[in-house]
Amino acid sequence: MNQDLTKGPVMRSMLRFALPMILGNLLQQCYNIADTLIVGKCLGSNALAAVGSSFTLMTFLTSILLGLCMGSGAVFSVRFGQRDMRGLRESAGASFLLIGLLALVLNAAAYASLDGIRIFLRVPTEVWGMMRSYLAVIYAGIAATFLYNYFASFLRAIGNSFVPLVFLAVSAVLNIVLDLWFVLGLSLGVAGAAWATVIAQYVSGAGIAAYTLLSCGTVRPLRECLRIRAGCVREIAGFSVLTCIQQSVMNLGILMVQGLVNSFGATVMAAFAAAVKIDAFAYMPVQDFGNAFSTFIAQNYGARQEERIRTGLKGAVCFSVLFCATVSAAVCLFAEPLMGLFADAAETGMIREGVRYLRIEGTFYCGIGCLFLLYGLYRALGRPGMSVVLTVISLGTRVALAYLLSAIPQVGVAGIWWSIPIGWFLADAAGGIYYLACRRDLLERGEENGRE
Repeated sequence: MNQDLTKGPVMRSMLRFALPMILGNLLQQCYNIADTLIVGKCLGSNALAAVGSSFTLMTFLTSILLGLCMGSGAVFSVRFGQRDMRGLRESAGASFLLIGLLALVLNAAAYASLDGIRIFLRVPTEVWGMMRSYLAVIYAGIAATFLYNYFASFLRAIGNSFVPLVFLAVSAVLNIVLDLWFVLGLSLGVAGAAWATVIAQYVSGAGIAAYTLLSCGTVRPLRECLRIRAGCVREIAGFSVLTCIQQSVMNLGILMVQGLVNSFGATVMAAFAAAVKIDAFAYMPVQDFGNAFSTFIAQNYGARQEERIRTGLKGAVCFSVLFCATVSAAVCLFAEPLMGLFADAAETGMIREGVRYLRIEGTFYCGIGCLFLLYGLYRALGRPGMSVVLTVISLGTRVALAYLLSAIPQVGVAGIWWSIPIGWFLADAAGGIYYLACRRDLLERGEENGRE
């Protein structure tokens, strides 16, 4: 079931490895959308605004853990490519202890700052009560998010992208069933939707942890995993901390934009909540392809397969651009009926604003597709700092332009929507120029690291 990406046809290997990741996250988006659909249709636009704004906040918090897991996964992939099983076990033990400790700290900090978040996000009074109820429950799932993402990153690093899909599929189905039961059957409101998500997260997190520990010989003996050297910790930190910063900066920028969106009132909040779910569903496959591409690059980086890296990069760019162009056309064409899924036809203001958002963002998905590839490339080649730089360019532009343009009366909230693709393309330009200028040095450094 584990796949060695250093052998075989380049694009076929990459796509076969990426497919379960894409299907898994599409399932995850399905149950995120199910939350939104059930809440929006059954509880109204204020409830939809509360859950949507909470989702943005939770994405920021869990991005810290996700970034650390992704960074650790790059180290695991390199060790697997080098066939250094002892080093792989040691890296796995060090990263589990470090990220697990941070997850506990993050969970405590989230609860401690629960009431203060209202001011930061500028949440309207009519929305805050439901948003607080939702957050008070959903924060309990942070530990489960850590378990799933850590063990999924480990399995993917050694070429197994199928098992994470299985556990995510179970979680997705369970979440939808519990959503219907808690919200419609038991009338628990937004708190019921939150409980459905938390229970489903623990099923997938505990399940994938048990599977990995019981069936994967790579992480045994456990005693060896707990023998941690300072050098191993430094290596894990070097990859993980910068990837964490990159993910956190990206989602902090989105959170700041969410606060600006909230200042335009509940209708715009609800439109943004629904449109972002459609948006994420549309480009999620290319984001997962970027993560699969990163694992491919990292394994070949460890194995010193320079030509496969070059071939994989060219093929990945072509695939990403073609996919994004197709999805762009579909989202722009069907923007109005898609928004109509989340609200009654009477909610004309919300639907109109969501359609405007989707047609602006949807036109430029190629920009985000290439940016995901650049993030994955620099993470795999041991340059996670460059991913941080690209994120700062993309999100810095987005936040600055959002606040500047939306303050112009003739532009208004549309300025927030236009700032996003502008940020994508500026970051793409910077990442592409850096690669063309430094590609020889990047690959030579990879060979040196592989010989160490």
